[in-house]
Amino acid sequence: METGVRAAAEDGADSSRSRCSCRSSGQPGPRSCGQSCRWGGSRPKESGTRPAPASETPPPKPKRSRTRKWRRAALAALITTAVVLPLSAATRPEIPAPAPASLAPPTAATLDKAYAANRANAAAASRMAASHGDNKRAAADRAMATPSRHFLSFDGRGAGQATEVFGNLAHADRIAVLVPGSDTSIDTYDRFRAGALALHDRLTQQAPQGTRTAVVAWLGYKTPGTISTTVLTTDRADQAAPHLREFMGELRRIAGQKANISLLCHSYGTVVCARAAAGLDVQDIAFVGSPGTSADSAAALHTRARVWAARGDDDWIQEVPHTRADLFGTTIGFGTDPVSPAFGAHVFAAGPGGHSDYFRPGSVSLANLTRIVLGDTKEVTRA
Repeated sequence: METGVRAAAEDGADSSRSRCSCRSSGQPGPRSCGQSCRWGGSRPKESGTRPAPASETPPPKPKRSRTRKWRRAALAALITTAVVLPLSAATRPEIPAPAPASLAPPTAATLDKAYAANRANAAAASRMAASHGDNKRAAADRAMATPSRHFLSFDGRGAGQATEVFGNLAHADRIAVLVPGSDTSIDTYDRFRAGALALHDRLTQQAPQGTRTAVVAWLGYKTPGTISTTVLTTDRADQAAPHLREFMGELRRIAGQKANISLLCHSYGTVVCARAAAGLDVQDIAFVGSPGTSADSAAALHTRARVWAARGDDDWIQEVPHTRADLFGTTIGFGTDPVSPAFGAHVFAAGPGGHSDYFRPGSVSLANLTRIVLGDTKEVTRA
């Protein structure tokens, strides 16, 4: 984090020195001044060697490089603002909703009962949101109450939490659990659900004959806001990790020991998965679009699972400094980049996509995630 802030400061200092040296260089015109500035603002030292003619001057840096420089500076400024000046915008008023349905931990035999109870709870939440005047939330809750939806859990209070199942969980041979990142709530749930549906469709198409698959979309924690102080620390992940571990234990009891389970984690969700990883009974853990996991290496996760990582070519998360720093008694940042050799994960190709494209239908990343879940690890294309 300090690296990013320092880079932004140095960029500004370099720019200032460039302007000063241009003015004081005594060079006759804007073109010469521009050449001096392009090389960092200082005139070449006299060495008896003829300066390179203008035609030999190296070409300007590609536009992509300049864009990355500006994005890096903007991210550094954003991080500094989020840490030093906590957001003071008014929070959204609490949306009334009933308490979650009171249910015993589900088993393969009681799944239908759990699904029905959670749909009824979502319908009640929709009515309460409507009476409160929040039509957007009422519509989201109402959609979750339709008979085709299968929720292992639902809580419409506040930002909301939900765990949705796609496929026959009780008889699945291979199961993928998706853990989302920041700004995921009932209000924004459809985009998270779209990724789970895309993965389920791809698994159904690619699974060998006789192999049954299921996908679980686990929104089981209060995600941080993308622009907030909470997204820079492990606090929300530390709160979420015990709930994820508990859920994974329930899932194993439902699916039985025969099922192969993969944990697919996106963005801040990679921090949640890393904090929960130790001892989890899963075959694979995949980190996509990660800002860092808070672990220095895959070995530090203390898991027997294969650990994978990927980042799209156009994912802005690559501009986030992969470091940790202590600021006012709080640790900011998440350390080693999971796609770096130092981390030690199996790095796979994610293609040209951005931060929200890892589960996009037809994408390279979705194809590779499908192979990981199905156990076709030799077919995974490496980065």
